[in-house]
Amino acid sequence: MGKIVEIRNLALGYPELTLCRGLSLDIQGGETLAVLGANGAGKSTFVKVLLGLLGPLSGRLTWPAGRPAEIGYLAQMTEFDRRFPIRVRDLAAMGAWRGLGLWKGLDKAARIRIDKALDAAGVLDIAGQSLHTLSGGQLQRALFARVIMQDAPLIILDEPFAAVDQSTEAHLLSIIETWRAEGRAIVLVVHDLSSVLDHCSHALLLGGNIASHGAVKDVLTPERLVQQGYLSESQASWMFRGPLDYQEGSHV
Repeated sequence: MGKIVEIRNLALGYPELTLCRGLSLDIQGGETLAVLGANGAGKSTFVKVLLGLLGPLSGRLTWPAGRPAEIGYLAQMTEFDRRFPIRVRDLAAMGAWRGLGLWKGLDKAARIRIDKALDAAGVLDIAGQSLHTLSGGQLQRALFARVIMQDAPLIILDEPFAAVDQSTEAHLLSIIETWRAEGRAIVLVVHDLSSVLDHCSHALLLGGNIASHGAVKDVLTPERLVQQGYLSESQASWMFRGPLDYQEGSHV
């Protein structure tokens, strides 16, 4: 499982606003990277840079095996218009439009692939339903089916567990574990400290114009969470059940 992308000395932001400096990390196949930070810390900007929608202020991204032809991406559910007049099956098929083509009919092999993706996501039984009839959890499962169809080495999920119940979250996490076992790299943008982090190998904490990266247990310490503006001292003391002992830490 090799490197998908190398990030070196990256500065993120906009011409008049720098959100983060000196970001260096490798995103490896078989790794799940949790990206956290307070609102405005640069999480969405980081995602846009990975997707090629926004250039960095400085630094570089290198793709050792070449930039993937496809990057799996699931945006926040609030950005999706469920009034779009298509069925669950059509939404999943859109994930493979590069291979299937937009206008030609689906052959038997393509239909089998779509059914497998729908089944893996737990929505095969509602494949014929229109999107506007779905609950939040059903829609998120359908969107995961679309990502499965993309068959990408790098998958970026932006707040994938917002507004879903625990059963749906567990099911979606099992899909992420399957991707990781297949050697794909998963970038998981999360808003809060939750059990989801138990499924992540690494964390990237953005805030305070700096970035901290490493193993989850090393990055998400109460001291660092406070120093980078993610938690207040009282929140950290309550969550970690003890006084904070501030020490100078290194930021990677």
